[in-house]
Amino acid sequence: MKPRHRRLAWILAALLALSVATALVLNAFRSNLVFFFTPSDVAQGKAPSGRVFRIGGLVGEGSVQRDGTTVRFTVTDNAQIINVSYTGILPDLFKEGRGVVAQGLIQSDGSFLAREVLAKHDENYMPPEAAEALKRAGHPVGAPEQFKQKPAKP
Repeated sequence: MKPRHRRLAWILAALLALSVATALVLNAFRSNLVFFFTPSDVAQGKAPSGRVFRIGGLVGEGSVQRDGTTVRFTVTDNAQIINVSYTGILPDLFKEGRGVVAQGLIQSDGSFLAREVLAKHDENYMPPEAAEALKRAGHPVGAPEQFKQKPAKP
């Protein structure tokens, strides 16, 4: 084999290896990507079926039902309500009327089977997507007084 052909073979092998590595990285990234949806998005069918995603909103008042370690509750954005089922220990900050983000799958009956439940870490935090959805639904969501911009003094 001529040196020129040998060099071309090495370049082609390197390009092939780079292509395979890129495909593997992109596939791993895609499989670990988890999207966020509001209850309105889920009700409109925008959420993927058969894929893990996150749903966020407020825990419905009076909706929490406990049966051992299984908890059933609703998540709402004040426009739509989604039933959620979770088996496990809930975070300490999980309460009715508070913000929550659950990760899991939508079931065939339209309910959400959560694998993980995250409660907001303080009374002021909410994911931007959930805050925007609540604003669109007419729920007042505002920043606490210490974070609001004050008008400049003349």
